[in-house]
Amino acid sequence: MTNPNVAVSDTQSAIAMAITAAAAVNNSSLFSPSPYNITLFSRNKFPKSIEAATAGKNIGWVDAMRASSPTRSSSENNQEKKDWIMKHPSALGVFEEIMSAAKMKQVVIFLDYDGTLSPIVENPDQAYMAPEMREAVKNVAKYFPTAIVSGRCRAKVYNFVRLSELYYAGSHGMDIKGPSSRKHKKGNQNVLCQPAKEFLPMMTEVYELLLEKTKGIIGANVENNKFCLSVHFRRVEEESWNDLADRVKSVLKDYPKLRLTQGRKVLEIRPTIKWDKGKAIEFLLESLGYANSKDVLPVYIGDDRTDEDAFKVLRERGQGFGILVSKVPKETEAVYSLQEPFEVMNFLQRLVTWKRSIMRSH
Repeated sequence: MTNPNVAVSDTQSAIAMAITAAAAVNNSSLFSPSPYNITLFSRNKFPKSIEAATAGKNIGWVDAMRASSPTRSSSENNQEKKDWIMKHPSALGVFEEIMSAAKMKQVVIFLDYDGTLSPIVENPDQAYMAPEMREAVKNVAKYFPTAIVSGRCRAKVYNFVRLSELYYAGSHGMDIKGPSSRKHKKGNQNVLCQPAKEFLPMMTEVYELLLEKTKGIIGANVENNKFCLSVHFRRVEEESWNDLADRVKSVLKDYPKLRLTQGRKVLEIRPTIKWDKGKAIEFLLESLGYANSKDVLPVYIGDDRTDEDAFKVLRERGQGFGILVSKVPKETEAVYSLQEPFEVMNFLQRLVTWKRSIMRSH
């Protein structure tokens, strides 16, 4: 078993000064005894769709790929969507109700990136956020602790967002860094969490193999997100999905310590440690000093299957809520919904306006 690595430093030297979480517990008042012991997933605990897909039948694999990437235009304006909206109302439509729950509490904002702050695009390297969205996120961070929690490599997400005052949790939370200036934090330490650090050489090796294996499939794009690898098939013709599946499986069969998960038009390879976006937000809440606080309201906004781990954690904590960004009905642990990044921006803007009005009244 290993523990997440935690470091206290400035931005430039954080990684070099990384120490174990256990040491941090002994030397810092930030952390109570850490619940973040890392365990391996057993093979029989893979998501059912992946388990069926890897059983050798490509039809199951392709069906799982379709299921993870619903068509945006489906289920429009029908009874199913109306029923779903009743169950997961628009966070804009019930904004005042949401804010009534936030009174006298510290709101903490967690944001996915792709599909939440930026639109989903054909080329993942061009997933830029609009200047207006960047301004909205910047203003939110003035009043609330704010984190970006993404499957992307932390450095890539930072290059897209370019706001040093945020927390960044890349690789589905397996690479977490706090801002240099920490005005919201109960303390003055900088946090770095890398629970899968020992897997880095393996991830680099598998990345090179996947590049070689998939280079003959038109449209396939393998992205190295440091602690996870993403095989994008958004630009791959559906008749080639079987071939792509075979090639990915042929690489992974020799790496039992890696597991496969799915997102929107992407297959993701991750270390088999019990760590995800839900664990990441628990870690961040603890590092902020809110592990057992009743005076905090976490809000997580995301659009992907991997964000469900975070939505579930908030439900289980009985604190805060998830907001799913989707134009189509989906099974979700989120409480509220928004349809697209533009609505996310509006929600963030209204949050800032609400906070400023509270401050003026006092």
